[in-house]
Amino acid sequence: MKTLLAGFARACAASAALVLALLVAAVPAPVAAQENIPLDRAPDNGENLASLQHGAQLFVNYCLNCHSANLMRYSRLQDIGIAQKEIQANLLFTTDKVGNTMTVAMRPEDAKAWFGAAPPDLSVEARARGRDWLYTYLRSFYRDPTRPTGWNNLVFANVGMPNVLWQLQGQRAAKFEDVVDERTGEKVHRFAGYDPLTPGTMSRVDYDSAVADLVAYLSWMSEPQQKARRQIGVWVLLFLGLLSFFAWRLNAAYWKEIK
Repeated sequence: MKTLLAGFARACAASAALVLALLVAAVPAPVAAQENIPLDRAPDNGENLASLQHGAQLFVNYCLNCHSANLMRYSRLQDIGIAQKEIQANLLFTTDKVGNTMTVAMRPEDAKAWFGAAPPDLSVEARARGRDWLYTYLRSFYRDPTRPTGWNNLVFANVGMPNVLWQLQGQRAAKFEDVVDERTGEKVHRFAGYDPLTPGTMSRVDYDSAVADLVAYLSWMSEPQQKARRQIGVWVLLFLGLLSFFAWRLNAAYWKEIK
């Protein structure tokens, strides 16, 4: 019996440590930008339902033309406060059933011919890339006549994706300059700013806010149960900690007469 209690106490402590390690490992690591471009911090709008709803609208209208989200069903949009009737009337473009997943009609072979590669599924893109990467990427497009689509991106150089939000953001060209790196003494080609070409329908502040909403939705879509999972994880850790404490005290009381 004594051996059993001691083993039980050790098992509880080990379980708590294991759960903590799993929760830490579940947090996706941030993805560094290419060309040493610093990433801008994305506003945390994950708790703002209005932001998530606007982001869902932007995703369906601008992203879902080429990118699918095969792990996401339209019906899950009800979790962020969008009624089923609103989904059917305003967001249901690629199917006729709310319970279907967010697929696209474009064939992968056509996408490869047009863009050089099939656009990736965006179901878990926010977990793979990170919110800051997506936020910076969607705000870093510039006109580049040398590219097949006419667009390039500072964060993802020579990307095959055009700027689908250009009407909102406007068009601009990137300026680069050759400078000498102080550490290595070598010449490097460095970004030096943007030159505006045509204005968009949004101001810079409004566009950044819209991108923040879109990124918030992409982050929510990558794991709709994230908030519930974290809350359950906290309660599990508290329970295991309390259970370990009682097991430790029980074990100590059981063995206190033995020297």
